[in-house]
Amino acid sequence: MNDNITMKTTLFVYGTLKRGFWNHDRFCRGVLAVEDAVVRGCLFETPSGIPVLQVPEEDILAVGTTNPLADVATQAHVTARMSSPEPTPDRPPKKGTGAPWGPVYGELLIFDDPENRLPAIDRLEGFHPGGPCLYHRVLVPVRINGTVLPTWLYVVGDRWTGSVKELTGGIWR
Repeated sequence: MNDNITMKTTLFVYGTLKRGFWNHDRFCRGVLAVEDAVVRGCLFETPSGIPVLQVPEEDILAVGTTNPLADVATQAHVTARMSSPEPTPDRPPKKGTGAPWGPVYGELLIFDDPENRLPAIDRLEGFHPGGPCLYHRVLVPVRINGTVLPTWLYVVGDRWTGSVKELTGGIWR
C-alpha cells in the first residue's frame, strides 16, 4: 500500500509546463498545488522559442533515474538532510563563461502520482537516463515562500544543437 505522504513530489517548471502554456493541461492537470518559485540558474531560449535552463553544477543534489519511486525516495532523503537550509547568496558565483547565475522564475508543482507523471514528463522533455537527452532531470534547491525545498527540474541536456539566446530577466513567456 502506498503512503500518500511519501508519494508526493515536487517539480519546478519554467516553460511550456507552466499554467497558461500548451503543455500544462496535458501533463500537469490534477496537481495538488502550484506555487510561484525561484531557482538559481541561467535561462535561454532556442530559435524555435523553447526555453532551456542551466543551473550551477554545485547546486545539483541528485540526478533523475528511470525509477520514479526511487527518485521520490531520493527527494525525501535529501529534504530530510536539509532540515535547516542555509540561505543562498544574493550574488551567486559566476559561471565559467563570466555571466552571473541569477534568479529564474517559474512554478513549483506538487503532485502525488510520480509513478505516472514523472515518466510522462520525462518523455516530453526527452530525458533518457543512460542515453543522449534533450533535458536532464535534476534535483536542486528551489526557493518557495522564503523556504528552500529540493525539487526536480529539467536542465539542458547533451542533444541540444544550435544557438540559444539568454533571457536576462529569468522569465520565459
